Amino acid sequence: MEHFFILGSIEEHRPDQAIIVPHRHIETPFELSAEEWSEIGDALAFVKDRLDKKCAKGYAIGSNVGAVAGQDVFHAHLHVIGRFKGERSEGLGIHTLFRSTS
Repeated sequence: MEHFFILGSIEEHRPDQAIIVPHRHIETPFELSAEEWSEIGDALAFVKDRLDKKCAKGYAIGSNVGAVAGQDVFHAHLHVIGRFKGERSEGLGIHTLFRSTS
């Protein structure tokens, strides 16, 4: 990929995830160029293929943007988290997970 690199999980408690990171230093996804956005689909397909090999049955995809939203690495990145049948949070979407912790 020309505009992104892919990192595997750096979190021991969440091994089945990847992070899509632009080569260009920008703080938020809102700063991605049209050319970079056009390559996101290829990056997502690459990550999905890898997580499918681990038998992921669903995915959570997102970014924390701004300190108030929990961003603590101020270089844009997109989390792709594999979700699995039988996991503790099976069936809970992002909104439900947020509501259960507030």
